Amino acid sequence: MSYGDSEYQGQRPLPIGRLILAGIIALVGFITYMGQTQINPVTGEKQHVAMSVDQEMALGLQAAPRMAQQMGGDVSPSDNPKAALVDEVGRRIVRNSDARKSPYVENFHFHLLRDPKTVNAFALPGGQVFITEGLMNRLQNEAQLAGVLGHEIGHVIARHSAQQMAKGQLGQILTVAVGVGADDDRGRGRNAQLVAAMVNQMTQLRYSRTDESEADHYGLKYMAEAGYDPRAMLEVMKILKQASGGQSPPEFLATHPLPETRLEQIRDEIRNDYPDGIPSRLTLGRPLE
Repeated sequence: MSYGDSEYQGQRPLPIGRLILAGIIALVGFITYMGQTQINPVTGEKQHVAMSVDQEMALGLQAAPRMAQQMGGDVSPSDNPKAALVDEVGRRIVRNSDARKSPYVENFHFHLLRDPKTVNAFALPGGQVFITEGLMNRLQNEAQLAGVLGHEIGHVIARHSAQQMAKGQLGQILTVAVGVGADDDRGRGRNAQLVAAMVNQMTQLRYSRTDESEADHYGLKYMAEAGYDPRAMLEVMKILKQASGGQSPPEFLATHPLPETRLEQIRDEIRNDYPDGIPSRLTLGRPLE
């Protein structure tokens, strides 16, 4: 076999039909993504989302019992003062902030989860907000709790879950398109698809960090509108940093900004929003025992 024959076989072009099919798949993915556009009723932002508001609320309600079960179950507000406080502070934030303008206003529910080890809080689509006993027991005052809940309410209002689902669907379609377009009898398509999947995952991590920073912004805004000192959010970040034990992953691989980064962003926002100092009407609220 001559050198020229070997070179030709090593660079055999891909069938044009396969490339056309890959292009069609990618085009359908982009058209679908661009068509999933709605105006956020609170922020006024045009967003690409994968579901309607009603679908978000239905999904959140359906998933809430399963999520609670995985983390020890719900603590009843009628039997536990801390669970009652979670519900009270959450509803106060919704009532006194822009969140009251959202279509989720009647669907917000605030849950304390019976998990003393996990330090976490999260929100499901449509208004189901959770905080674990592991985090609740580390908080020192009502304002810190308001910061945590305000952050999670921000995720709901900004429709981050619906946005991430739309981006994820587009990423999956583009990954398939790369695999189809690059496929050959030597398995090159599979390798290309794996690379595309990794790129898609990294892109989603970046978007997720952006969402977390945006939720921090809403958390500061909402807790202040409800009468709480936004500086309490700085203490929340320190609590999260301490809970991590210094074992944070590299930031470019993390789904959340590192606590150090969030601390700086929050300090900057507080300085910009309150150049003359924090108004006396904004307080830390009641201490948590």
